[in-house]
Amino acid sequence: MKIEVVKATQQQKSVLCNLMELYQYDLSEIEAKDVDTCGLFGYRYLDYYWTEPERHPFLVKVDEKLAGFVLINQHTYLYRDNAARSIAEFFILKRYRSQGIGEQVATQIFDQFPGSWEVRQTALNLGAQAFWSKVISQYTNGAFDEVFLNDHRWHGPIKTFDNSEKLLT
Repeated sequence: MKIEVVKATQQQKSVLCNLMELYQYDLSEIEAKDVDTCGLFGYRYLDYYWTEPERHPFLVKVDEKLAGFVLINQHTYLYRDNAARSIAEFFILKRYRSQGIGEQVATQIFDQFPGSWEVRQTALNLGAQAFWSKVISQYTNGAFDEVFLNDHRWHGPIKTFDNSEKLLT
């Protein structure tokens, strides 16, 4: 199985937008999201991934077929001055889940960006919490921190780690 994480081009924005709808549909049962009057969830930050240099959109492919996406930015709650990267959104189509693909994708993403990381999950998304705990624990050999933020900005666990040293060895 060939797993690729490729930077999404401006021409692929509509593809990512379509996948975003599937992702938000998946989350709607956990986060009680509603569609707009056109029947779409929408994602107000999507355009910024092609206009702001600290944002990075990626498509995930498995054996040349679309399998998901990852959005990376520097919007964090525990770091100041954009000093860390964040997994803004992470989605693998159901057909490709529970096969180790998500773990490989996360590892490829982390390896591309050495430095401090913040990975958040909402309090109700227990599946995401289990996934990220496993992935980050394996990736860092347990060398990560976790806090539960509960304020006007965020409600849920936040995992932080730094992979600078790991990538130098």
